Amino acid sequence: MTVVYEDNHIIVVNKANAEIVQGDKTGDVPLSETVKQYLKDKYRKPGNVFVGVTHRLDRPVSGLVVFARTSKALTRLNEMFKLGAVEKTYWAVVKNVPEETEGERVHYLVRNEKQNKSYAYDRETPNSKKAVLRYRVIGRSENYYLLEVNLKTGRHHQIRCQLAKIGCPIKGDLKYGFPRSNPDGSICLHARRIHFTHPVSKEDIDLTAAVPKGNLWNSFENI
Repeated sequence: MTVVYEDNHIIVVNKANAEIVQGDKTGDVPLSETVKQYLKDKYRKPGNVFVGVTHRLDRPVSGLVVFARTSKALTRLNEMFKLGAVEKTYWAVVKNVPEETEGERVHYLVRNEKQNKSYAYDRETPNSKKAVLRYRVIGRSENYYLLEVNLKTGRHHQIRCQLAKIGCPIKGDLKYGFPRSNPDGSICLHARRIHFTHPVSKEDIDLTAAVPKGNLWNSFENI
């Protein structure tokens, strides 16, 4: 993890692809605890340190995660994420180029808890949730294309599922149809930018996360 921004109320970090945001059944140390330890050490805080989880990224995904350092910030950020008041931009590397170089896609996602997977449908179906994203092709390498994706809704595995639905599974994402995994277990999806109004000071916060190290990502870094 790399700290991108911090003040008295929030801390924003660039998550590595293997890290989990919150504790799960694996028992691995979550990012929330790593952030707590960082704050505890940096400010020599005795006792418990407050760190509130406001949103999550899937384990194999890298990029920006916002944590709250106060309960006031946590309550307000939770509401902002719920209302869609936080603008999130992702970069995704795909093998196939979409039919249209940019556009909006609307699907209806059904989550299968047992498989930890979502399925996309063109029409509303029982237990489905509407999922909306915008994308555009912003780069290409010898074998891959780079898409910039903006989420209008926040559904389970939304980008992974919707891009697979339009024939563009993300590089390394076996769960959603890419033929090969990445050697490090990551998928080539990165939470690149986050833009929101600070929950307490009301300042404009606009942050960008460096892409993971590696030849493929680095070929797109300067876009």
